[in-house]
Amino acid sequence: MIDLNTRFADRTDAGRRLATRLTHLRDEAPIVLALPRGGVVVGHEIARALAAPLDIIAVRKIGAPHHPEFAIGALADGRHPQLLLDDAAVREVGVSRSELRRAIRVEWNELRRRERLYRGAEPRLDLQGRTVIVVDDGIATGCTIRAALRALRRSNPRRLILATPVAPPETLALLCDECDEIVCLLQPAAFHAVALYYDDFEQTIDQEVVRLLEDVQTAPPE
Repeated sequence: MIDLNTRFADRTDAGRRLATRLTHLRDEAPIVLALPRGGVVVGHEIARALAAPLDIIAVRKIGAPHHPEFAIGALADGRHPQLLLDDAAVREVGVSRSELRRAIRVEWNELRRRERLYRGAEPRLDLQGRTVIVVDDGIATGCTIRAALRALRRSNPRRLILATPVAPPETLALLCDECDEIVCLLQPAAFHAVALYYDDFEQTIDQEVVRLLEDVQTAPPE
């Protein structure tokens, strides 16, 4: 059973609490990159608290053709797009090459759609030599966040930091080599689905993502 004292009211609450653990980065003039959609709500609070720019790192899980909830890989967009495949998972579900290509194409098209919707004509931020904070609203297996971190590492940031409200310790251990620092508030040994660590985990809609990305550029830090 989950301890009710180790929960978040919602993503905004999680973002504000996570921001208090990241104040040591403010003097580094960081850039906050959030995974849509829910990660943008968390990242918005962090960006405001640190007076940092907020952008997205678009990622998509690649699900098995006949079992879409079962991840066989992930895609991350950016200046250096990244395709990450779990070869063991691909073999386990018996995905053919044609099925794999089709699944990748479908997710790639959706990833690019979100890029256009969320960013519009705005250029991506230049990450070279900068401290970059990568934010999601929670991590389970780490497949998509690993793809994101690998794509971002190729942009040569000075430091790459992963920040998330909740994740299992074994997943965080696997991600240690992908970034320079990890900040995670809850690391339950007996991990449950990310949603179970929130009182309100309602799906974030596209319009909310666009609004938050625009808001952080105009509102003063709290």
